[in-house]
Amino acid sequence: MATRTWTDNAGAPFGAEAGRLDTLRRLRRLANIARLMDTAIRIPGTGIRFGADSVFGLVPVIGDAGGALVGLYVVNEARRLGVPAHKLTKMIGNLAADSLIGSVPLAGDLFDVFFKSNRRNLDIILDHFQLSHDDLRRG
Repeated sequence: MATRTWTDNAGAPFGAEAGRLDTLRRLRRLANIARLMDTAIRIPGTGIRFGADSVFGLVPVIGDAGGALVGLYVVNEARRLGVPAHKLTKMIGNLAADSLIGSVPLAGDLFDVFFKSNRRNLDIILDHFQLSHDDLRRG
């Protein structure tokens, strides 16, 4: 009895296409998290955008810790997607800088508005997969 393999029209196994779609879905979820945390709200009349990370930072200690936990989720997802260790180290450095400097009262809150660690980390992930933000929107 012959073994039958299932492939799509391009000759690639269906499993490979499903894997690419799953990766794209996960990358889109990470992009949505980065947007929510760093750039969800625009101050009218300016180009300044901020997100939940900046708002969380207004709550001493707990807010910065919450933002760091969300950032660690992004780093862990990157690890699960196969991002190499040297890029993960850079991502953790971005997150550490955001958490440590962001915890300084007032100056840290201003820092959070301009240093967007989740957005920087998403850029590292997209660079690894040789994708752009537009590629995530297009599908």
